[in-house]
Amino acid sequence: MRFGRMLTVVGAHAEGELNEVITGGVVDVPGHTMFDKMRYLEQHGDQVRQLLLNEPRGKINQCVNLVLPTSNPEADIGFVIMESDFYVPMSGTNTICTVTVILETGILPMQEPVTHFTLEAPGGLVKVRAECENGKVKKVAFANVPSFVFGLDLPVEVPGHGTVTVDVAYGGMIYAMVNGASLGLKVSKDEARDLVELGEKIKAAAAEQIPAIHPENPDIHTINQTLFAGPWQDRGAEIHSHNAVIVSPGRIDRSPCGTGTSARMAIMHARGQMKPGQTLVHESLIGTKFYGRILEELTIHGAPAIRPEIAGQAWITAFHQYVLDPTDPFPNGFRLGDLWLGS
Repeated sequence: MRFGRMLTVVGAHAEGELNEVITGGVVDVPGHTMFDKMRYLEQHGDQVRQLLLNEPRGKINQCVNLVLPTSNPEADIGFVIMESDFYVPMSGTNTICTVTVILETGILPMQEPVTHFTLEAPGGLVKVRAECENGKVKKVAFANVPSFVFGLDLPVEVPGHGTVTVDVAYGGMIYAMVNGASLGLKVSKDEARDLVELGEKIKAAAAEQIPAIHPENPDIHTINQTLFAGPWQDRGAEIHSHNAVIVSPGRIDRSPCGTGTSARMAIMHARGQMKPGQTLVHESLIGTKFYGRILEELTIHGAPAIRPEIAGQAWITAFHQYVLDPTDPFPNGFRLGDLWLGS
């Protein structure tokens, strides 16, 4: 039988967050940069994302990454990140999963004990350091894109909840960060559904009321994630906290979230709560951890910024070949509102 499409995909999770990495079935995508390729897929080739992320093949709690050749002489390989509702410039869990798949399946050669290479994400170049042992990637640390604050203590009118105060920052995606305690929340597993419903309302209101445009790439704009921050403890060399990031159309990131951790570090740095040399031990609602450091202090268009490093681990979970039967009635999949909020 001749299938309409066949895609080779490696499954992985980074600290609990499910990803899939496309390693075969897509030769390349038009565009000079990964951002160009991302926009091309968004506008002309979205069927791959829909096929793999919508039901019956996909599920709400996963993302998909497409490994592609790069035209950038400073990069070794590139990738495009696909989430349920968005193509995003950067993602920490997607980076950690993709790096693990690239090295453990031999797409790029693994060097033990440490492999260094440069990955081109749509948001920019990401320098990767992977600690490897006996063919296994034990830890991935990457220097993220510059992260910075758009505004602190900004009021947002949220229907049914009154005025909510948020900090807005970029860590590879644009976040509205809310102090959970200010809303009477512990930011815990037993609040998961409430956090999702409130987080989506805050995101929608903040996106409408607070303009946020990246100063170097105006095509990166609009608040698209809510981060509920738990209390933090300064223990000298380490700062400990936990958080919950709400991913549209309505779920909690199972990992501590790399871009969310980066945005929170930018906010803490702006408030004088974190400085270079300290490590943010950031915990998810399921108890997994990312480790964030400030590699350097920068300026973006004259405003303060940082370059964060995020470290964590991923594990390969599966090898799939997804196919599209030409007679399949759901070539772009489907969604139902019992799981996909707003569908």
